[in-house]
Amino acid sequence: MESSRRIEQDYRARVARAVAAIVADPMAEHRLEDLARLAHFSPFHFHRVYASVAGETVAATVRRVRLALATRLLEAGDQSITQVALAVGYESPQAFTRAFGQFTGQSPRAFQQKMVRAILDVDALPQPDDGVAAPAVRIVEHPTRRLHALRHQGPFSTIPHTHRRLRQHAGTARITDRWGASFDEPEGSIGFRYYAAVDSPDAWPEVPEVEMLDIPGGCYAAHRLAGPYSQINAAVRALYIRWLPASGYEPDDRPTLEHYLNSPRQVSQAELRTDLLIPIRHTGTP
Repeated sequence: MESSRRIEQDYRARVARAVAAIVADPMAEHRLEDLARLAHFSPFHFHRVYASVAGETVAATVRRVRLALATRLLEAGDQSITQVALAVGYESPQAFTRAFGQFTGQSPRAFQQKMVRAILDVDALPQPDDGVAAPAVRIVEHPTRRLHALRHQGPFSTIPHTHRRLRQHAGTARITDRWGASFDEPEGSIGFRYYAAVDSPDAWPEVPEVEMLDIPGGCYAAHRLAGPYSQINAAVRALYIRWLPASGYEPDDRPTLEHYLNSPRQVSQAELRTDLLIPIRHTGTP
C-alpha cells in the first residue's frame, strides 16, 4: 500500500513537470515525446499516464493554458481580438471565438467589454439571473472553518488543475463545499498563496501534500459572481477599487475566499455561480 502511494506521488510529480513546462511557455510546440522525456516516461505510454493523472489530455491542457493567456490579453485591452487570436495560436478569429466560447461561455468581445465595465463600475459586475434580487455587495458573517486543502503551485491560470488533484486525493470521501483561499494578490507572484480547499465530513486517505487549513471566522463583503471563473480576478479588483473605499470598511488580515456554489462539471460556464468573499472590518478597528 505504502509502495503504491509512493509510486502514485512520483507519477504526479513527474507529470507536474510537464504541466509546468506547458504553463511556462504556452506557445511552444509541446510535442508528446519532449514532454515525456521531461517527465521521464516512455513516449509510448506518456499520453495515457498524463491523462490519468492530469484528468485531461496534453492537447487539452495546452488549449486551456493558451485560452487562459487569451483572457489576460483581452483583459489588458490593448490588442484586438484578431491579434489575441493569432497570439495564442489560432489561425482565424472565428476558430478562436468558438474555442473561447467553449472555455468561458461567452464571446471574446463580450468578455473584453465585461472586463472593462467591471473595472469601471462595480454595479456592472455580473449579477445572479436566478430571479432573486440581491445587492451587488452584502455583508455576511462566516464561522471559522477547517478545510482539507492543497496548496496551488504555479500561475493563476492552472488553479483548476489543483482543484482536480484535490478531488482525486479525496478518494471516496464526501465533499460538501468547494472553496478557494487566496493570500495576497494573484497578479503579484511574490508571496502569493492560493489553496484549493473543501469541506468534508469524512476521513481522508493520508496524503502528505493535503493539509488542514484553518480559516478564521468573521465579517466578509460578499458578491455573487455569475459566469466563468476567468472573471474572478477582475471582479475582486473592482470590489476593492470601487466598493471598498466608500464602504466604511477596510480589508482585514484574513484570506480572500471563493465559495464555488456549483461546478463546470455540472453546468455551463455561463451558469457558474461563485461567492467572492473579501474579509473586512470597520474602518479604524484595530
